[in-house]
Amino acid sequence: MKGKCGALYPAIKWVVKLFSPKFTVEGAEVLPEESVILVGNHAQMYGPIACELYAPGSHYIWCAGEMMHLKDVPDYAYQDFWSEKPKYIRWFYRLLSYIIAPLSVCVFTNANTIGVYHDNRILTTFKQTVQHLQEGHNVVIFPEHDADHNHIVCEFQDRFVDVAKLYYKRTGKAPLFVPMYVAPGLKKLCLGEGVRYDPDMPMEQQRRQICTHLMDQITRLACALPPH
Repeated sequence: MKGKCGALYPAIKWVVKLFSPKFTVEGAEVLPEESVILVGNHAQMYGPIACELYAPGSHYIWCAGEMMHLKDVPDYAYQDFWSEKPKYIRWFYRLLSYIIAPLSVCVFTNANTIGVYHDNRILTTFKQTVQHLQEGHNVVIFPEHDADHNHIVCEFQDRFVDVAKLYYKRTGKAPLFVPMYVAPGLKKLCLGEGVRYDPDMPMEQQRRQICTHLMDQITRLACALPPH
């Protein structure tokens, strides 16, 4: 459902595109004709912005559901972005978290996003994801969390893989997860070798295998690039 400021969103997107780096896509030839799930490193704000503007094909992006609700934005934004700022300046960022709330809701409810929650609403996230894949759209996910995997990428929260089980149940097709390295320094989105869901493999093993493959591929993509 689109937000109330839908008429304003195209202007916001135009301004963001004007002042943000222009990314090029490398490896798009690896993409099959079918819809895929693109899985990448977050690269702070660069990953979501670059993918909204330049990711290949029609696509939807997973985003924090809290950023789509006016009452939830301040606490989420402050905790996630600014809670570790020096104490003497935290008051400013706390204030800023309230100031950005209306803009956040406008952007995240009008962009092609899928709200992600960490409670029972995650089923809605999965259902929307499957629906968009069935309609021919790619879906972009940034599953990193605050634990280092290596010097390139953080560990992945692995439950996003479960969407493949629902997609397979609905369609009889095993979706493909495609690794994507976001390189802001080089202004590139690099795509690598995908890994397909295996319905015959136990889910716990499946999560581990798919996440390991994706993190390793992202690392390889990064290391193959010039210094950045």
